Amino acid sequence: MYDLIIIGAGPAGMSAAVYASRSGLNTLILDGGAPGGKLNLTAEIENYPGKQIVAGPELAYDMFEHATRFGAVYEYGMVKEIKDLGEHKEVITEENTYETKAVLIATGTKERKIGIPNEEEMTGRGVSYCAVCDGAFFGGEEVAVIGGGNSALEEAMYLTKFASKVHLIVRRDVFRADKIVQDKLNENDKIEIHFLKKPVEIEVDQENNKVSGLVLEDSQSKERSTLKVTGIFPFVGADPVTEFAKGLDILDERGYVITNEDMATQCPGIYAAGDVRKKFLRQVVTATNDGAIAAQAINRDMFE
Repeated sequence: MYDLIIIGAGPAGMSAAVYASRSGLNTLILDGGAPGGKLNLTAEIENYPGKQIVAGPELAYDMFEHATRFGAVYEYGMVKEIKDLGEHKEVITEENTYETKAVLIATGTKERKIGIPNEEEMTGRGVSYCAVCDGAFFGGEEVAVIGGGNSALEEAMYLTKFASKVHLIVRRDVFRADKIVQDKLNENDKIEIHFLKKPVEIEVDQENNKVSGLVLEDSQSKERSTLKVTGIFPFVGADPVTEFAKGLDILDERGYVITNEDMATQCPGIYAAGDVRKKFLRQVVTATNDGAIAAQAINRDMFE
C-alpha cells in the first residue's frame, strides 16, 4: 500500500515526488515513457526561472535525480484504469495492480493530429511530431512545419539546423506565438512563412513509401498548391492524456481534469497537476508549481 501514486513523470509529477517524499510519504511514480515527458522532446528552454537557457533533456535528467533523491520510486507502467474504492484506490497498469491512499494524475498532453489523408500512414516515414527526435534525418532537404504557436515556431527554427529550407504553414493570418519568438523567427532566412494556408493532404512517393509533398489550400481563394517537402512536422495543439480516468467523473468536455486550487478533484483522494488540468497556462514552471501544491495538499489531507 503506497501513500501516493503519481501517474506521469513530467515536471508536475517529478515536482510532486520531491515534495511528497520529503514529507515522508511512501511514493511511487508510474510512467509509460522516459522521465521528463515533453522536456525530452524540447531542444532549448528559455523561460524556466534560474536557467536562462537549458536543453530539455538536461532539465529532465536533473529533475528526475531530484525526484528520486528522497525515496520516491520510479517504475515503468502504462496506466489503464483507476478504481476508487473509498479509503484507498487501485491503479491498474498493463502488468500490475497497485494499491494507494491517494493518486496524483500528472500525465500531461499528447500531440494533436491534423486528420488529413496519409497522415497516419506516413508517421515515421516523413511525418513526425518531434523535431528534436527526427530533425537530423532531413539534412539538406526541405520540410514543412504546421502551426502558429510557440511550439511550431521554435521547432521550425530548430529544424533550420538540418533542413535546407523550412516552410511554416499557418492557417490564420497572424501567429499565436510570443513576440520574442516571432522576432527570432523573422531573423531566420531559411524559413518561409505561408499564412492563410490549410494542409489538406500529404503526398506519397509510392515507390519508396515516403512523404513527397504537402497539399495546401488557400483559406481565401480555395486554390490548391503543393509544397515539395520530404518532412512534415505538425504542431497544432495537444489533447489531455486521461483515457484511464473517464469513469471517475472528474473530466471536462475536452478531457482535462477539473481541480480546485489545491489540485484536488471532486473525487476524494484523487488529484491532478500540470498540463492535464483544466487551466489557462501550460508551461514547465506552472507544472512544477502544480506538483508542489498537490503534494503539500495530499500530505495535509492525509493526516488531518
